[in-house]
Amino acid sequence: MSQSIIFGIATIANDNLQVLKTGQLVGATPWKQQVALILGVIFGALVIPPILDLLNTAFTFAGAPGAKDGALAAPQAALISTIAQGVLSGTLDWSLIGIGGAIGAAVIGIDELLRNTTTRYSLPALAVGLGMYLPMELTLLIPIGALGGWLYNRWAEQQSNPAFAERIGTLMATGLIVGESLMGVAYAGVVAGAERAGAENSGEVLALVENFALAVPLGLVLFFGSIAWLYSWTRGQAKDAPLHEEPRASVGGEVR
Repeated sequence: MSQSIIFGIATIANDNLQVLKTGQLVGATPWKQQVALILGVIFGALVIPPILDLLNTAFTFAGAPGAKDGALAAPQAALISTIAQGVLSGTLDWSLIGIGGAIGAAVIGIDELLRNTTTRYSLPALAVGLGMYLPMELTLLIPIGALGGWLYNRWAEQQSNPAFAERIGTLMATGLIVGESLMGVAYAGVVAGAERAGAENSGEVLALVENFALAVPLGLVLFFGSIAWLYSWTRGQAKDAPLHEEPRASVGGEVR
């Protein structure tokens, strides 16, 4: 229970810092942000537990009691849980924390050096940290997506309305992230329903191809083909957009 409380406090504190800082930049009213945060906590408490229960029923979580083969990995939760357990039980290996801190300080120093000496290269500490503790299957597509976004933004800069073109590309990428999450929850619901109905191999309830050697390359072709089509469609929408002046942000009551 204490670990859940610590994790909840850390998560909400981080969310508050980001939201309030963003609100300051755009001139938002703090009390309205607080109302929105409270609503977010209320609705999050209503939505997250049943979804986690659904995912646990369908797939289970790696490291949890009764985990199945192919259980969902939760590296972020495992990291926070390990640190909390180590601190509370007094068994945390602080030398590893020190090594991690030293690596982080070195990466930040290299990043600052690169940013001050060149405009083309950098070494973000966040990217290094993510690469150190997230599994390869979660980080493999990040550089591919970054390359796609960079190519799209270079194209957007050459359009008659660069800000609109870049924004519509960001909206498309955001839709991919949200859509993937919603489809994952929907799939978990189908698998959980099949399990409760007593179906065998419930994890393959939506399988279209039985041959795994054929399914993987076919899935990759469909995935990258869909991404290419979406970027092509987005570029068409951005290219045909009328030229207009972008609204400027209001900061502290002044339009800038």
